Amino acid sequence: MKNIIFMGTPDFAATVLDRLIAEKFNIVMVVTQPDKIQGRKKEIVFSPVKKLALKHNLKVLQPVKIKEDVNTLINLNADLIVTAAYGQILPKSLLDNIKAINVHGSLLPKYRGGAPIQYALFDGLDKTGITIMDMAFKMDAGDIILQGEEVIKADDNFETLAGRLALLGADLLIKVLNGNYPRVKQDESEVSFAYTIKREEEFLDFYDDGIKVINKLRGLLPEPAGSININGNTYKLYKIKKSDIIKEMSPGEIFIDKNTFLIKSKTDIIEVLEIQAPGKKKMNVKDFLNGQKLISSKDYVERGNL
Repeated sequence: MKNIIFMGTPDFAATVLDRLIAEKFNIVMVVTQPDKIQGRKKEIVFSPVKKLALKHNLKVLQPVKIKEDVNTLINLNADLIVTAAYGQILPKSLLDNIKAINVHGSLLPKYRGGAPIQYALFDGLDKTGITIMDMAFKMDAGDIILQGEEVIKADDNFETLAGRLALLGADLLIKVLNGNYPRVKQDESEVSFAYTIKREEEFLDFYDDGIKVINKLRGLLPEPAGSININGNTYKLYKIKKSDIIKEMSPGEIFIDKNTFLIKSKTDIIEVLEIQAPGKKKMNVKDFLNGQKLISSKDYVERGNL
């Protein structure tokens, strides 16, 4: 039985780790990102991977910079490192000493980077998948060991798609750990990138096609949701749909009445169904419109972000 160091952070990674635990692999260390401080009360929040590791009494390491703990990891004498959405690039000195494989949320070489699932939704793909790959000291550029496809449903968002991909990734990983698969080099001519999403990239562009606005929000749900600026205030949108209403409106223009909140995109009128105002909770649009005075018809969603 292989001695494994597991590295991961979000729910996607926790699903993979859970399967390794269920299959009785020997996890000698779990490496995850440092705890976050959240909210006004500054509560300490553990990553999903840390929560699972502690539940099963596994050792946990949380380096701010993993390169500073390379010797600690090498001294564990592990046979293999398994990574899944860890969030840091592994140093060459570590990869030179311990073989490593990665569970990546795309059909490589497409969508190398930290946000492959989000970008598959942004781009309106019909399918995506999982790649189990050898780790190399170049982002997601290692040889492909095994791949599996997953259909993207019309109502998928990041959470639902990532959940199914995590289960697929866990299945493929177990096959790789229990089997012997040939390696295939990636076709560098087919490479695309899905870099980790920055705050300014969470804004929806209503001056673009309506389907792109809808797909962008799908990739941002359930959190952080899609942001828009109106009259200098930032609002978050959680649910929108293409409207059948026909009105003469310009891109970015807003129409509201007692029950309806419409925003014109380049190609379509988009109806807002769930929204969060600054400092408020998420609410359905009817409750939001009841008494609000900051937005009126003929206002515009501002182009750009912060």
